[in-house]
Amino acid sequence: MPDRPASDSVPEPGFAYGEGARVSESFGQTTVDVEPEGWIGLLESARAGGYEFFDWLTAVDEPPEAFAVVAHLFSPVSHAHLLLRTRVPRADPRLPSAVGVFRGADWHERETFEMFGVVFEGHPNLVPLLLPEGFEGFPLRKDFVLAARVAKAWPGAKEPGESGGGSPSRRKTLPPGVPADWGRERGT
Repeated sequence: MPDRPASDSVPEPGFAYGEGARVSESFGQTTVDVEPEGWIGLLESARAGGYEFFDWLTAVDEPPEAFAVVAHLFSPVSHAHLLLRTRVPRADPRLPSAVGVFRGADWHERETFEMFGVVFEGHPNLVPLLLPEGFEGFPLRKDFVLAARVAKAWPGAKEPGESGGGSPSRRKTLPPGVPADWGRERGT
């Protein structure tokens, strides 16, 4: 790797970010991966290393086995960005809360809990944030049924053949993730 200024250097794995940390760089973005038990230690080390601005936290659905939890930090002194990642099992997605390290993680963890079902243990107020009361399921999981276009016709542009003239009719397709018999009348 060519010599770079100290503010841009990528620390050796296990040096600044704890044992078992895997550091990589892609497209100029430094990324650190750890196991879930090293998540809080990684956040604390990054903060102590100058990454004091918590930008965002979310999850990425990686079926069938896991969710990746990703956080982005920024160093206001060196203007460096840092991406932190860990993976939690899909069967029991639990991770310690980052709120004790970065207060700004509060809202992001609530949203990630609500949209993906990842439980942040020790969170001070892990309650729904965006969805209406009584909503069932986790809408950003890839296995969540996208049924809105089946239940109610899409108000936007028509599909070919729906305009009442012009192009020939074709079989209507269902949106991704919607079972073939969902929303259909029984016996028709």
